[in-house]
Amino acid sequence: MIQLQNFAIRRGGRLLFENATMQLHHGWKIGLTGVNGAGKSTLFAALLGSIHGDVGSLTRPSGWIVAHMAQEVESQETSAIDFVLSGDEEWWDIHQKLEHQADQLDIDTLTQLYGRFDEIHGYTAPAKAAQMMAGLGFLENQIRLPVSSFSGGWRMRLNLARTLMSRSDLLLLDEPTNHLDLDAVLWLEDWLKAYEGTLVLISHDRDFLDAIVDHIIHVENAQLTLYTGNYSTFEQTRAERLSQQQQAFEKQEATRAHLQKYIDRFKAQATKARQAQSRIKQLERMQKLAPAHVDTPFTFSFREPSRMSSPLLRLDHVDAGYAGKLILSNINLQITPDSRIGLLGMNGAGKSTLIKTLAGTLAALNGERDASELLNLGYFAQHQMDALDGDASPMLQLARLAGRQISEATLRAFLGSFGFSGERMDTPCESFSGGERARLALALIVWQKPNVLILDEPTNHLDLDMRHALTMALQDFEGAVVLVSHERQLIASVCDELMLVHDGKCDAFDGDLVDYANWLRQARIDMEKQQKALHQKANEQKNTSPKAAQPAVAATPVQEFIKPAPIATSTITGLSKEESRKETARRREATRPLRDKIEKHEKQQQKIQLRLVAIENLLADESLYLPEQKVALLNLMNEQTELRSTLQHSENETLELMLELEELQHSFDQA
Repeated sequence: MIQLQNFAIRRGGRLLFENATMQLHHGWKIGLTGVNGAGKSTLFAALLGSIHGDVGSLTRPSGWIVAHMAQEVESQETSAIDFVLSGDEEWWDIHQKLEHQADQLDIDTLTQLYGRFDEIHGYTAPAKAAQMMAGLGFLENQIRLPVSSFSGGWRMRLNLARTLMSRSDLLLLDEPTNHLDLDAVLWLEDWLKAYEGTLVLISHDRDFLDAIVDHIIHVENAQLTLYTGNYSTFEQTRAERLSQQQQAFEKQEATRAHLQKYIDRFKAQATKARQAQSRIKQLERMQKLAPAHVDTPFTFSFREPSRMSSPLLRLDHVDAGYAGKLILSNINLQITPDSRIGLLGMNGAGKSTLIKTLAGTLAALNGERDASELLNLGYFAQHQMDALDGDASPMLQLARLAGRQISEATLRAFLGSFGFSGERMDTPCESFSGGERARLALALIVWQKPNVLILDEPTNHLDLDMRHALTMALQDFEGAVVLVSHERQLIASVCDELMLVHDGKCDAFDGDLVDYANWLRQARIDMEKQQKALHQKANEQKNTSPKAAQPAVAATPVQEFIKPAPIATSTITGLSKEESRKETARRREATRPLRDKIEKHEKQQQKIQLRLVAIENLLADESLYLPEQKVALLNLMNEQTELRSTLQHSENETLELMLELEELQHSFDQA
């Protein structure tokens, strides 16, 4: 349990929060919310133990393992999967010792290391890491690449995978979805739901928070307030509290005004001086209530496009890709003024390729991209943020677009609607945060009155208030929208047409985002089955036939757990004897591939079990533990662990095949 007792932190002379007293219990999943600069990251640092409060205490169990996602990843030549595996510090330490120092360690130390490695499921860790990386969008051929070969966004995914790899008791995640696409967000959502430790999460994705958290800590007015429930429940509870607070504030202000009026009227009169002094003291004792500020600072809207035509943009039998490498084929897409299209698809399916082809930054390999003469395209992508002039202020960059005929007051009012005020308007943007740069890039696009908006992850780095303002502005936008976003709330609020990019095609998706989430999970299952089939085929080609017949061994636990039902040989109800014989033969032929795979796995398991028995007999020989037999001992122990891992993997696949066979036979009976 984490406990805060009268906890307060002050930074740079500013009080972030005070008198924080609460208990956070093990297993809670907590969303940490508040405006930028309220102190969320400071509270993270305090939970991490890297800073201490000025008053009070924050305590957590000393034995807890804390995992925290760093915001930067240095370039290094370590392979991606090794970088992820190093997130489990104990596993990595034991692995390094066994890999590089085994011949320098005594037998007792080695035995302890191997024993602990087995306890923490060390032999399955690489498979776990690879599966985690696949969920976050890495391809199988990428996991061995060096970290230095990945871009900044993909390094952040690696850092997230490394953080999740830790067997932590407390997990601190700050905007983990910023560099993810929708399918990776859905995978992460499922992973965090199953996480058994205590989670503290900062996120501006309300759907993500709603699906995961069961408590909210809100930082506001130098106070930490704990709410029970998800983000939607928090919003409703807080709205009710703010309404009550506003009523109390208005009542108090009326009372204060009445007292002040009495003081001003009678304090100079000797006969009323005592009463006036009493009112002054009453006014001083009255606790000042804060008014309920719920209005967002962002109030922008898209400017009405100057000219329109229909269609504005059309792709006709377009093949899209890079340097002759085909990614998508035969794309037929028409953008009209009322088009509101959300693009869905797994990572690497080709969404970015389609976006760039639509925007005209990537030439089509074949087919025709037909743009109207009236097309005024507003394209937001991450490189737009990078293309901002770091030496120029928001005012200067907007003035370059607007020209001299627009007054400075108009420009300042426009930038103010995007949250730029005071000196920030005239500050070079090289020092801006990611959120400020994203807001400025959006502002420059909005100023140009586009009639088609192509938005590729526009909410990255934006806080909840700005995301809400963007959603409202897009709903009122009078032009066309093509949107790629990991934020489901934005897609659902803005788009009325969904298109799926998958398997080299771009087609209409018949369903909503819930249907897409279900489709995505099933697609992952299908892909895993295909990968297992490929691995199995490769392993079968590598296996050599045994030199001599091997004696039978006892059934494995998997084989005892479930047995495939035999193909019926008696007459099938409702069929003649000849028809029944033919039907039985058909069923046997239909199930043959599954039964052959199961038989091969069973033979492999028998061979492994025989070898494991032989190794155990050899390890029982006391002479093997003499110093001069150290290399032989290590070889046997390594072989034993590898065989156990292979056996476990084979048994798991056998179980899946038996279940699949049972379902197939059940379908025969139901037909």
